[in-house]
Amino acid sequence: MSHPSSPVVRNIDTVEAQVVERTRGAAIQILIGPTDGAHNFITRRFTLAPGGRIPSHRHTTIEHEQFILAGAMVIGLDNREVAVAEGDSVFIPAGVAHWYENRTDEPVAFLCMVPHTAEYQTEWLEGPAE
Repeated sequence: MSHPSSPVVRNIDTVEAQVVERTRGAAIQILIGPTDGAHNFITRRFTLAPGGRIPSHRHTTIEHEQFILAGAMVIGLDNREVAVAEGDSVFIPAGVAHWYENRTDEPVAFLCMVPHTAEYQTEWLEGPAE
């Protein structure tokens, strides 16, 4: 079997964090993605500062798989709130409205893996976090 891409090994310290638009205190790092030859999935690391918030949104065709690396936060999943902390895994099916809020004094870090697709669209259900 042939491999069209080359393996990639990268340290997180070499990946620049970008501010996430419409959020308060959120940053994203694309750890592995299409520019690395990963054609099926994108692995992202989010950080959420104390008091940070990612407003409610959904993706009608994209599921999310997440793993909390450090800290604790509350995630809104449709009409319920769920407290998550370091070591927890989260699955968000396509179409589920979700938001994130760090109500602690410590930053939160989590991995978020999504399929790589041209149809990735975000429907914002709230205005920008202030």
